[in-house]
Amino acid sequence: MKGRMTVVVRGLALLAITSLLAACGSSHVVREYGSRSKPPVRVSAPKYGATATVQRGQTLYRIATDNGISALDLAMWNNVPPPYTIYPGQRLRLYPGTARATPSSSAASARRPAATTTRPTTPAPAAISVPVQSTFAWRWPADGSLVGRYAAGEPTQQGIDIAGNAGAPVRAAADGVVVYSGSGLVGYGELVIVKHNDQWLSAYGHNRSRIVNEGQVVKAGQQIAEMGHSGAARDMLHFEIRYNGKPVDPLQYLPKK
Repeated sequence: MKGRMTVVVRGLALLAITSLLAACGSSHVVREYGSRSKPPVRVSAPKYGATATVQRGQTLYRIATDNGISALDLAMWNNVPPPYTIYPGQRLRLYPGTARATPSSSAASARRPAATTTRPTTPAPAAISVPVQSTFAWRWPADGSLVGRYAAGEPTQQGIDIAGNAGAPVRAAADGVVVYSGSGLVGYGELVIVKHNDQWLSAYGHNRSRIVNEGQVVKAGQQIAEMGHSGAARDMLHFEIRYNGKPVDPLQYLPKK
């Protein structure tokens, strides 16, 4: 009887070990990012012509994440002001305001040559990208070395990165009103957004702390935050300038160093 019980116990132990190994073989490793590790950057992928209708319980960040778009881009594309509150039934555009045109049958027929004699036309000159003129005397928002540059068409490079020391002052780049001060947009850490007028705003991310509140009027050069690495791998400031919600190259507007 004792020998039979021993065999049963060994069998149960072997079964438990086999089940544990099987579970380990099918498990997924979850990597946690420490305070000095940079989380994966979400690349915005506009869906031209597509929209999303807000359902009860959904947030702006959840809709953006589900559609491969950054929360800040989705907010800017739809003119959703801080604190980025959305409502059930609201329709959000999943692409910037200027969508790429798609050829239609009427457009195709319009391109067909007419029966009359056509005259040779001179090819139109290639479009030249000219920075939008700004009336502001922009200032550098922080001291430090430039470690990241703006790249047109690259959703992960919509601004510049300025490396510095933790606690260094982050300053308003122009006069304006603080329209957002918080950490609700994943990927930007402690973020401050300053609205300069109806067309222009600037964003300051990865701060260690924020020292201004929403609705506060700030002057160019006034300290608004302390440099840090919230949401970044190193102490630095991520700085963006946006015109009508679209990012532009800050180096086109900041004074030459």
